[in-house]
Amino acid sequence: QVQLVESGGGSVQAGGSLRLSCVSSGSIRSAYCMAWFRQVPGKERERVSTFNSGTTTTYADFVEGRFTISRDNFKNSLYLDMSSLKPEDTAMYYCAADTHPWRGRFCSDYGPDDFNSWGQGTQVTVSS
Repeated sequence: QVQLVESGGGSVQAGGSLRLSCVSSGSIRSAYCMAWFRQVPGKERERVSTFNSGTTTTYADFVEGRFTISRDNFKNSLYLDMSSLKPEDTAMYYCAADTHPWRGRFCSDYGPDDFNSWGQGTQVTVSS
């Protein structure tokens, strides 16, 4: 496990942009899967985007090309660049990591229970 700390959330108007950052306390070089999730009160945590230990990324359908995930193993960091934000993007955004090497399942198939490290979250609020 590692400690993850997110930052970059805030309040923006619809159509605006934000960059979320997630810094790990330890090396993420061997972490097979890293991801961004989001959650609103009363709803389940939903996966936004994943980045595996290679170069494969995935996005939820609701992203619609507006977000870009990136990973910097040298800086032990994960990022989420969000643009064209909508009010429905309002949520707490969480960074997650599975620090194990590949275990035979694809990152794109991971759910919340597959990750062993989570950040505390950063709030994103988009006003209309």
